[in-house]
Amino acid sequence: MTMLDDQTQTTSAAWPTAYPQGYAVVDVETTGLARDDRIISAAVYRLDALGNVEDHWYTLVNPERDPGPVWIHGLTSEVLEGAPLFPEVAEELAERLDGRVLVAHNAIFDWSMIAREYARAERTAPTRQRLCTIALSKELGLPLPNHKLESLAAHFGVVQQRAHHALDDARVLAEAFRPSLHAAARDGVRLPLLECRPLTEWSDAPSRPRVGYQPSSRQGSWRPSRKRPACPYPNPGRYEPGGTLRQGMRVAFSGDTSIDRELLEDRAVEAGLHVATSVSRLTSLLVTNDPESSTSKTVKAASFGTPVVDEAAFTQLLRDVTPAGAEPAAGGPGPARGAVPTEHSVPAGRPVPPQESAPGLFPVDE
Repeated sequence: MTMLDDQTQTTSAAWPTAYPQGYAVVDVETTGLARDDRIISAAVYRLDALGNVEDHWYTLVNPERDPGPVWIHGLTSEVLEGAPLFPEVAEELAERLDGRVLVAHNAIFDWSMIAREYARAERTAPTRQRLCTIALSKELGLPLPNHKLESLAAHFGVVQQRAHHALDDARVLAEAFRPSLHAAARDGVRLPLLECRPLTEWSDAPSRPRVGYQPSSRQGSWRPSRKRPACPYPNPGRYEPGGTLRQGMRVAFSGDTSIDRELLEDRAVEAGLHVATSVSRLTSLLVTNDPESSTSKTVKAASFGTPVVDEAAFTQLLRDVTPAGAEPAAGGPGPARGAVPTEHSVPAGRPVPPQESAPGLFPVDE
């Protein structure tokens, strides 16, 4: 796995003094997306201040549970059986994160998973800042068709060899991050750094059954077809911008997502939402990263006045879905517990400065 030659022209003499002194490009594969899911593999590429690779590291991790979507990451229970537990690799991972900015694609996901693992191990991850390459590509105005890592890689001519393998994904991201970093330095772009607030306590709860997941012994490399169970809750109506999702709401998805679409749908079903395959007047919310596209769903949503949010806003809303039958707080639905307004879900013309989201909950993209 060789890195691309650095063809950028920015030199250390012209480098912004406010930029970080080192980076840890991270990718983790997990058993799923929920709060009780576990890391099953992790990779770190350490980069210097200019984005040059210093070294890399990779490990499998035994999650002590079903490995989840084997058809995505390819790691079965048999493969993970002899792998170290997370507390056994925590020190080495900490050494590679220490004093560096954590860089990841949809960084809040990787950070949230890492923070929870350290909390379970009664330790604290040493990194204090993170940088999301999705946010950086937006700051740079890169002409990407979607937010997937493969699109970012293709833009910079990086060849991806094993998608959803932590080491190769981290390599690809490191290769794409370096020219992004140099472009930001050249153009005087402020890096979209966010604080990493570690968890200070953790209370394990029994893992909830996840819709459609089967034990790894019954999984191959393909994804079996399946029919989702009917939503048991009545539709309470449309999502109100600034409020919470409510169990029974009909949610439709359109276009590409940075997280596997069916995993997002699984998480929505677990939360008590109805995943709809089309948009109608009964649809409560449309989730899309490209609301200006002319897909049938976005066109219908516009004609019906259906509320639209992007993937990042939706995953944040999933952190606290109001139970069916519960009355909204006085004065309207109100924001979700722990949620903050973001630019992802406000009406056009009303920009809101990006804010930090609480760690330890369902991951959102910056």
